[in-house]
Amino acid sequence: MYNNYQNHLVKIIDEIKEAGLYKNERIIVSPQGAEIELNTGQKVLNFCANNYLGLSNNPLLIEAAKASLDDHGYGMSSVRFICGTTDLHKELEKKIAEFFSTEETILYAACFDANGGVFEPLLTEEDAIISDSLNHASIIDGIRLCKAQRYRYENADVADLEKQLQLTHNQRFRLIVTDGVFSMDGNVAPLDKIVELANKYNAMVMVDESHSAGVVGKTGRGVTELFNIKGKVEIITGTLGKAFGGAIGGFTTGKKEIVEILRQRSRPYLFSNSIPPMVAAAGIRMIEMITETNVLQDKLHYNSDYFIAGMKNLGFDIKPTKSAICAVMLYDARLSQDFAARLLQEGIYVIGFYFPVVPKGQARIRVQLSAGHEKEHLDKAIRAFEKIGKELGVIK
Repeated sequence: MYNNYQNHLVKIIDEIKEAGLYKNERIIVSPQGAEIELNTGQKVLNFCANNYLGLSNNPLLIEAAKASLDDHGYGMSSVRFICGTTDLHKELEKKIAEFFSTEETILYAACFDANGGVFEPLLTEEDAIISDSLNHASIIDGIRLCKAQRYRYENADVADLEKQLQLTHNQRFRLIVTDGVFSMDGNVAPLDKIVELANKYNAMVMVDESHSAGVVGKTGRGVTELFNIKGKVEIITGTLGKAFGGAIGGFTTGKKEIVEILRQRSRPYLFSNSIPPMVAAAGIRMIEMITETNVLQDKLHYNSDYFIAGMKNLGFDIKPTKSAICAVMLYDARLSQDFAARLLQEGIYVIGFYFPVVPKGQARIRVQLSAGHEKEHLDKAIRAFEKIGKELGVIK
């Protein structure tokens, strides 16, 4: 049987390659940081990691993780409610809630699990979920697992959101769901207006802060801080795998009753191992660090503004952004790959994004800024973009 199926898969793979959509993985042999080394021996500047605060190789987090190995061992070998909960897990949950000004937090192996496990325990066919059209794949998959009625509104379009709220007036409970920062474009959800509509139509709000926590807002508390509505959103999901140290682990934080139900019924929580104690220990230290000082957030904001202004001045087509994501629009999939390959030759590590990660005809290079970048790194990247952009006819 597999011979036939193998031929089928080979044909699909060949079609992907012919269309210029095949994804190759580059191999890193150094710690994650602004400067990394590839298995080819080449040393490059990394502009495509989610390492927004530059903490992925931070010595204080490494020290906290190492110490926890002596105190709490390597892994838990269990789910939380059996024998997989330590004091570190509970302390990290408490600190995340304090950071976002919420009531309670629940940890997951990843934010994909947090989003996958949030809807089904809370809502039924009597209810409605109203989701932004550009929400992350994990939100889309989580909604598919839920029996609630599904509605979608155009990206960040509050007028369309209001229409969907009007259409759902017969549903028992309604939940509006949005990314805080949309990962491919870098734009910020208009959460202040979303909350206003939620209050008007008696709906709840959930926001995924994965690309906004640690990044958006003066102190990095995300879009709820940006719009001065901390504590006014029922559900926040997020990750420890981006600005918060770059390891693994996700969370849902919000109203205490919601979190309590998730502890009882959320399948990814009930049937997945606890995050390792060393990840929890580093997460605790991370929250302490970015609460004690705003140095990293301030540097990230400076770096983002500096780089985006430089790229716009060169004439690149940049998506509107209020985050650390700079989407350099190229529109053609093969061009995005060629551009990224040429940049690698210049010592700039970026990736071209194209269908199915973004819609067809919307290929781009997504540049992600970090507090780990220095000004000379930004200048080198801008010069490289200028050189390759002119060679490939993207800019004049």
